[in-house]
Amino acid sequence: MNVLITGGASGLGAAVARRVADDGGRPLVLDRHPPKDDVEHMQADLADRRCAERAVHGLARAAGGLNAVVTAAGIDARGTLCDVPAEDWERVVQVNLLGTAAVVRAALPYLENEPAGRVVTVASTLGFRAVRDATAYCASEFGLVGFTRALGAELAGKVAVTMVVPGGMDTAFFDDRAERYRPGPDAELNRPGDVAATVAFALAQPSGCEVREMVVCPSREPSWP
Repeated sequence: MNVLITGGASGLGAAVARRVADDGGRPLVLDRHPPKDDVEHMQADLADRRCAERAVHGLARAAGGLNAVVTAAGIDARGTLCDVPAEDWERVVQVNLLGTAAVVRAALPYLENEPAGRVVTVASTLGFRAVRDATAYCASEFGLVGFTRALGAELAGKVAVTMVVPGGMDTAFFDDRAERYRPGPDAELNRPGDVAATVAFALAQPSGCEVREMVVCPSREPSWP
């Protein structure tokens, strides 16, 4: 199985790439940065639609096609609407929502040629629950939830679509935030590998069977429900 993974150089994306390889698949990583693991990859900025599209086509052609796409890339810019620079605010939406749509759009011709092509998007609990100082992230994630649900309806019977919604994970996602926006010292965070196992479950479903949505989070996740 050839699986294209956005954000596959670190965090959840890297864990998904390792899981795909462990399961006998072929991970194809698309990220701004080169992955630490020795996997096929192309560097691309998801905020640049044409660059993202070229990378999808390049990886797909080199691998001889795609069986699945996992969109694990995501960024954040915390602060009030007026405090976050407009460029940073817009980049969050460009990467998380528009970049996801660009990758899926470019990948669909390959996936539609497969008997069990799959798209797995990775959304956030903040795509369902709004919090202060997160207007950019919530806007992108609420949009991603709507995008995925509409995509599933559009591709029914052609390409399987799953939305995985992780709660807090122990990754570098929080590292560049101000202290007040980081999980507290007692916060329980899921291991990326455990969330990757959930993604692998969605990818392993037989043709004609779809897991539409899954929430996977620490048992004391504060943002769900």
